[in-house]
Amino acid sequence: MSSAEQPSRRIVLAAAVATAVTGAAGPAAAAGTAVGPDTGRPGRPDRAAARQVDNHAWTSYTDWRGGTAAGTRPVAGARPGLVIGTPAGTSDYSDPHTGKTARWEYATWTSPVHRLSVPATEAIASWNAHTPAGSWIQIELKGTYSDGTATPWYVMGRWAAGDQDIRRTSVDDQSDDRSSVWTDTFAIDDPATGLRLASYRLRLTLYRKPGTKVTPKVWRAGVMGSDVPDRFTVPASEPGLARELKVPRYSQELHVGQYPEYDNGGEAWCSPTSSQMIIEYWGGRLTSEQLAWVNPEFTDPQVCHAARFTYDHQYEGCGNWPFNAAYAATFDGLQGVVTRLGSLTDLETLIAAGIPAITSQSFLAEELTGAGYGTSGHLMTVVGFTADGDVIANDPNSPTNEAVRRVYQRREWENIWLRTKRHNASGKVVSGTGGVCYLYFPARPTPRQRAALATVGVR
Repeated sequence: MSSAEQPSRRIVLAAAVATAVTGAAGPAAAAGTAVGPDTGRPGRPDRAAARQVDNHAWTSYTDWRGGTAAGTRPVAGARPGLVIGTPAGTSDYSDPHTGKTARWEYATWTSPVHRLSVPATEAIASWNAHTPAGSWIQIELKGTYSDGTATPWYVMGRWAAGDQDIRRTSVDDQSDDRSSVWTDTFAIDDPATGLRLASYRLRLTLYRKPGTKVTPKVWRAGVMGSDVPDRFTVPASEPGLARELKVPRYSQELHVGQYPEYDNGGEAWCSPTSSQMIIEYWGGRLTSEQLAWVNPEFTDPQVCHAARFTYDHQYEGCGNWPFNAAYAATFDGLQGVVTRLGSLTDLETLIAAGIPAITSQSFLAEELTGAGYGTSGHLMTVVGFTADGDVIANDPNSPTNEAVRRVYQRREWENIWLRTKRHNASGKVVSGTGGVCYLYFPARPTPRQRAALATVGVR
């Protein structure tokens, strides 16, 4: 059995939600060949209509001057950010994935309180940063519930662009018995009680080796909070655009068996493969020096690179959503966020502005005509729409790069992407993926791109 067919930590979240809402047992994997092991992540989902999603970020020099700093300082320029000024102190970090303990200088920045326009059942942080060798960052979230009580500080990620100083990791076993963190997602344990996340703060901790002048630089940090009703089907949207973007095509299947230390190899690499497609669409390229570690006999070595540098050593997979967005933003001139959209109309708005999207979906083989497989979670890259409104997707679960381009029926695709509930192969009620997507776009969008992003709630 491949890792794709085994219950994941994300499926544990789905099971908790299903039990709370329907009393159903935890989900089993879908029929057919399960693809992208947990990367589609059936969590409690929602759609990005204005009343269902609040996506807020700190990005400007004014933003970084706000909040509470202890050793950090804002920097201006074309891409304002936050760096270490005078460290607030030193601390030891014992890396659970290497067994090594090292001392680090650190500085912190705590955001102002952001009150959610949508009291949320889930929250996912995103960040974009530069972490040169000898540095890394930690991202934490502390919230206030709708009853006025507070959450603990939850670690949403310990992250570095490389993997030599620390191992990039999520943190398990975080809960106060009212909410929990599941890999990369804060979730209310029992949404049926009416409890919601009403507001939150982020705390960024920047680390560097003592006695050096190196510093991380964070230029985007934010959270997507969301809440939607459960649904097995979603309203049909009317086609409104016929356009196809020229996005590179890469197959994860060409990498089966390669570098099994990264989630058993290419069979599970739908997320980094999709990420690499859009990164290269925007002009992101890896140098021969960066790719020197890859076996020269392997085709498309950049896909192997993306898998290694999105890998979450705790989750043991390449499907950590914020880690993929952060990887994309390591390329010059790009930024990345995780959000939820509400309809194919939202995707059409983005495609019209030249912005492709990576979407997360789960389905049985018979629910998506032409796919030829079923999955408990899979990422695809939406690159356009046909004249009939059908979805043109670069599907990395394809035997060759040439076969990656697929056309999927609009109504089928819309429902498997946006629904929050579905039946698995055993007939049990499990969670759908609910409109989750990654958006990668220029650090300085054109006016048209900026307007399209604003329309779908990303600024």
